[in-house]
Amino acid sequence: MQQLIECVPNFSEGNDLVIIKQITDQIESVEGVRLLNVDPGKATNRTVVTIVGEPLAVIEAAFRAIKKAGELIDMSKHSGEHPRMGATDVCPLIPIANISMEETATYAQMLAKRVGEELLLPVYLYESAQPNKERSNLSVIRAGEYEGFAKKILLPAWKPDYGPAKFDIKRGATVIGARDFLVAYNINLNTTSTRRANAVAFDIREAGRVKRENGKIVNDENGKPINIPGSLTCVKAIGWFIEEYGIAQISINLTNINITPVHIAFDEACKKASERGMRVTGSELVGLIPLKAMTDAGKYFLSKQQRSIGVSEKELIKIAIKSMGLDELAPFNPAERIIEYMLANKNENHLINMTLNDFADETASESPAPGGGSIAAYVGALGISLATMVANLSSHKKGWDDKWNVFSDWAEKGQDIKMKLIKLVDEDTTAFNKIMHAFGLPKGNDTEKEARTIAIQQATKNAIEVPLQVMDLSFQSMEIISEMAKIGNPNSVSDAGVGALCARSAVMGAFLNVRINAAGYSDKAFVDSILQKGHSIEEKAMLLEKKILDVVNQKIGI
Repeated sequence: MQQLIECVPNFSEGNDLVIIKQITDQIESVEGVRLLNVDPGKATNRTVVTIVGEPLAVIEAAFRAIKKAGELIDMSKHSGEHPRMGATDVCPLIPIANISMEETATYAQMLAKRVGEELLLPVYLYESAQPNKERSNLSVIRAGEYEGFAKKILLPAWKPDYGPAKFDIKRGATVIGARDFLVAYNINLNTTSTRRANAVAFDIREAGRVKRENGKIVNDENGKPINIPGSLTCVKAIGWFIEEYGIAQISINLTNINITPVHIAFDEACKKASERGMRVTGSELVGLIPLKAMTDAGKYFLSKQQRSIGVSEKELIKIAIKSMGLDELAPFNPAERIIEYMLANKNENHLINMTLNDFADETASESPAPGGGSIAAYVGALGISLATMVANLSSHKKGWDDKWNVFSDWAEKGQDIKMKLIKLVDEDTTAFNKIMHAFGLPKGNDTEKEARTIAIQQATKNAIEVPLQVMDLSFQSMEIISEMAKIGNPNSVSDAGVGALCARSAVMGAFLNVRINAAGYSDKAFVDSILQKGHSIEEKAMLLEKKILDVVNQKIGI
């Protein structure tokens, strides 16, 4: 399986787009690397770049970018709101797929060694790449910033991990490491006061603040300052003023969004700001964010309103954007800010991205795919979509406020099944195409014939299993459809009935595809077990459909 890592270098230039473009051109010159995002900030005078790819390609791209940044950026003339120590201030590597943190740290060390030795640039390791945990924290390494490094770098305790222990006036120093996925997030306040923004930052950040009484630091019995921890863990934060926007912000790094997600940080900042007489007006993301972070935020804010969370992914993202004001300072385009959307191959899942007209035209064309299997999956998706609609309507029905969460749970289950069936629309067509490809393999000698036969059998098995999944999911959907017919909004009972018809048709249609593909599979024991399971699902689906329609017809009463 392909290993993927992300790299998020931060360059100390946020205003000169020509310089930024020269740096990102170096990244794009490396084959096997995708440049996902370039996010310049004028007030911070800093650009955050996000790239992803296989490890060796990524560290090659990072090396070229670090080299170019050192040539173009003069730190002796740099100023900006964000803490910094070099032209390439920090360059973290993040494991994304099929790679451990330990392996990622090794690649970070490899990159750091090359930068230090070939570019003669002082390099410090941080986070998981740093063996010495006393100097693994980025803020500790960067303390004193560029202006303080002329003296700091001469201290034995701050000898660079790689490169010369000599202050580089033009390029400064660079920090390279390996860490978990971090979300850089700024919260906007209706104040221009950096001090007040800092007060909120200290309220929420894990490190908190030093305890003071009458303006003086309070020490413990050992003479060490007493610290008051903040309210959120895995959160780093400071306050600053952004001249570009004319507001103060709380600049936050969320180092583990599984522990403190974006929406919790936002709500806590709202609470603490309000206690100090301020108001949060919105927020902004720096770089990219995982899809789950956005959908979780959407569910969180819908739940606070006691509204159903069983809505589409698109709607959840829209709710998250509006609830956190992510579009206050600039438009927020999910296609450009959500990492899964950026990584998605735009040539994949082409059927489900078609318009209804185009999908119908493609189905009606002389091409054998999409065929009955894809149509069965789509009919099943439509059936559960109707039931999910009934659940959402019921959740919002006047006078049923005490039941909103019950219907929300049903709607969420429905959305999950719908998304799985939608994916199977393309998977069924892909399965058919794999069979056609296998039959087209060469058969000029015994070795080729054997390889062709194995490929045909593997493709055929897959073409059996995909429509079987459609059967199973469509039958699962009938439980939700049945409940919506019984307890859902009575004005929508006919929709539940149509959903049942769709689900049963999806089961029966998919079974036709299971059977026709099973005829070409050589493992008879496998075929017998699949057909037995298929017949069982089909019979139960037909019985359940009758029960649902009995309920529907009784409620319609005409």
